[in-house]
Amino acid sequence: MDFSYFQFDPVAFSLGPFVVRWYALAYMVGFMAGWKYCLRLASRGAETVRPNPDDVDDFLTWAVIGVLVGGRLGYVFFYQPAFYASEPMEAFKIWKGGMSFHGGLLGVAVAMLTFSKVRKISVWRLSDIICAAAPIGLFFGRMANFVNAELYGKVTTLPWGIRFPGTTEPRHPSQVYEAILEGFVLFFILFFLIRSPKIKTGVVTGVFLLGYGVFRALVEFVREPDVQIGLVGGFISMGQILCLPMIFGGATVVHFAMQGKLSNAKKHVE
Repeated sequence: MDFSYFQFDPVAFSLGPFVVRWYALAYMVGFMAGWKYCLRLASRGAETVRPNPDDVDDFLTWAVIGVLVGGRLGYVFFYQPAFYASEPMEAFKIWKGGMSFHGGLLGVAVAMLTFSKVRKISVWRLSDIICAAAPIGLFFGRMANFVNAELYGKVTTLPWGIRFPGTTEPRHPSQVYEAILEGFVLFFILFFLIRSPKIKTGVVTGVFLLGYGVFRALVEFVREPDVQIGLVGGFISMGQILCLPMIFGGATVVHFAMQGKLSNAKKHVE
């Protein structure tokens, strides 16, 4: 027996001509909750250790720009390059949806590298703090996908299969799978890591990259491939392809971080 799916209105609320959609609301809540958590992490270190709360506070604008610009460009170039090449103005219509996590990750990485150079602070320490909070935004983002009935999974006979609007057979609620794995599970793994007095600079960043890559790649096996791409080579999705460098990159970062090669300074949060 499959669950029935209640179709949510994509509009969360409206005030006159001003309309707020669930997707936008999820981004706002994710940013605010993640930002507050980052401030808390930064404030628990020694006063002389940077990034401090002021650095994190100032980085928020950079992070928002990195996520939005990188996320949109990632979707345009990774998932629908042909469409946007023929309709370039559509790339600016973000309200229609279409964001790529991997693109957003690259955008934030560029923002962190630039910000760290300008402020003369450790990019790895900043990255550890940001990565520890990232699962919060991922959770809200995936639940917004669920509410929007998008990015759902393949047909399933499992008892928790859901009939999404526009489908005739129960599907894997892959958005919920990702919210649990990339959100809850990854958050608590990083929660304990960043508070360990023995953890070294860069480990949290590496574990985030590795953990997200593995969790996303696993869920992709039950997630419906993008219609315009399908399975590359008939066996692997674009999401899995983009996760491969995350997995190898994350493992490499953890390797060098554990050897203390990314920083000799202590960065744990007590």
